[in-house]
Amino acid sequence: MKRFGFFVIALFVMSAPLAVSAADFGVSGWIPYWAAKDGARDAVNHLDTLTSVYPFSYSISTDGKPKDLADMKGSNWKKLLRDARAKGIPVIPTIMWSDTQNIHKILSSQTLRAKHVAAIADLVKTGKYDGIDIDYEGKLAATRPYYSAFLKELKAKLGDAILSCTIEPRTPPDSLYTVIPKNLEYANDYDAINKYCDRVNLMTYDQQRADLKLNAARAGAPYYPLADPAWVKKVITLTKQSIDADKLYLGVGTYGRELSLTVSPNKFGPYTQLHSVQNEYALDTAEENGVEPFRNAAGELSYSYVPTATTQKLLSAASLSKGVSGKDEFAARALAYANKTGKTVTVNLVWWSDAAAIAEKVALAKSSGLAGVSIFKIDGQEDDGLWDSL
Repeated sequence: MKRFGFFVIALFVMSAPLAVSAADFGVSGWIPYWAAKDGARDAVNHLDTLTSVYPFSYSISTDGKPKDLADMKGSNWKKLLRDARAKGIPVIPTIMWSDTQNIHKILSSQTLRAKHVAAIADLVKTGKYDGIDIDYEGKLAATRPYYSAFLKELKAKLGDAILSCTIEPRTPPDSLYTVIPKNLEYANDYDAINKYCDRVNLMTYDQQRADLKLNAARAGAPYYPLADPAWVKKVITLTKQSIDADKLYLGVGTYGRELSLTVSPNKFGPYTQLHSVQNEYALDTAEENGVEPFRNAAGELSYSYVPTATTQKLLSAASLSKGVSGKDEFAARALAYANKTGKTVTVNLVWWSDAAAIAEKVALAKSSGLAGVSIFKIDGQEDDGLWDSL
């Protein structure tokens, strides 16, 4: 298959040694239940690189008991579990739960919470897992003390097994809000997480439009990053104030988004997500539409194209006005057209993380003294160069 010939040059200025040696740096990866066959096979092929594996495989039923979404006893997982254990690589399944109200109901009841803790501990024991990864998202601020109590009780119940906690990234308030709310409350108590969790995975991906300061700084072009290193640095700095660096794993995404981007006079946006994309889809779509991906302001890859012939003809005829330029030709032409006519126009924006973007995040994790990185996701569709960057 023909591919575009663009080159990536990474320059690293080594003014000081890396804070974490290669031997001590951890590489974990989530294997999603919806791609269990390809993901498990992919992980098996890279067990020399991985230091732990996270089958993204469980949720929680309304009664508080774990629910197997991945058929963990099935054939897709047998070789991975066998080979990982033979190499002494920890297998730590993830429980992902995002039912806001039921999380609060279960965790705020001492009786229900005790049953929930016992059920998870039993899952770890019967599954012969090395630990469990707790990924409870969308919690209420009111749930915070109960979630902390849950972590304390679960850690006590697990004994020597690993308690891993996966948490949402916390953008600094002065970057997240135009006016910082009074009495700002969070759903996660970072001090409690630091105390009870053996390792903490920081979900530093899906930044999108969360950082208002970076949105403004990058306003001259489309901007919908998976994870801009400038944002990631802010998140790391804030998180390290409460959570020990030597238990922090930087979450690194291997995917991206295709969006419908509305362009109006002097403005890119709003952005409407269409679907997730992987490296091969992004490159194929670029080739089919005769456009070339480029390295954007966030160090990731992106491009715009026009899915309809009518709009494509319209924009192809648009002259780029002075001050309207850039590597993203269709976005630049759309802005020129909008500025000239006062009308809005829609283009498709494809934005994703490739091996070079991932390598930059890995280097950032090392220079920040973090324990390692956690890759989301290993599904056989990531950029082939990923494994050379770890």
